[in-house]
Amino acid sequence: MSENNLVVYKVKANEFEFSFTQEQVDAIDVVQKSPTAFNLLNDYKSVNAVVVEADHTAKMQTIEIEGENFEIQIKDELDQVLDKMGFSAVVSKQIKEIKAPMPGLVLEIAVTEGQQVQEGDKILILVAMKMENSILTSTDATIKRIAVSAGQAVEKGQVLVELE
Repeated sequence: MSENNLVVYKVKANEFEFSFTQEQVDAIDVVQKSPTAFNLLNDYKSVNAVVVEADHTAKMQTIEIEGENFEIQIKDELDQVLDKMGFSAVVSKQIKEIKAPMPGLVLEIAVTEGQQVQEGDKILILVAMKMENSILTSTDATIKRIAVSAGQAVEKGQVLVELE
């Protein structure tokens, strides 16, 4: 038996908890019908499942099976060790400001005050050393205040945008 088969996953579905080995996971007969729809064979019975919502950071999914929704959380070995140590594997990002990572010139501002942004959205373009750098947000937030304007020179560490 390989070391990989000794891995145990803890799965919480609504209020029920289960444990699965990698070998058991590998034995599941699953066919992916679309990016969010799956067909599983269990005890010679076909079951359709749809991923309704997924938060990959928190390792949480809402899955619909035969009209019923299940809140699923999967914890691997690292998550389980962190839980035992009293640490959470998911750290909430509480970023309130986006600062200039380098000195440069603000070329374009891609957001407005009051706008909702999601992780990975472009906030602005900063030109430094003749290169355009897209400054992205690393969390979901609302733009509270834009502290710079297009054409403005900024220093490293200067606040560009405040978030709420």
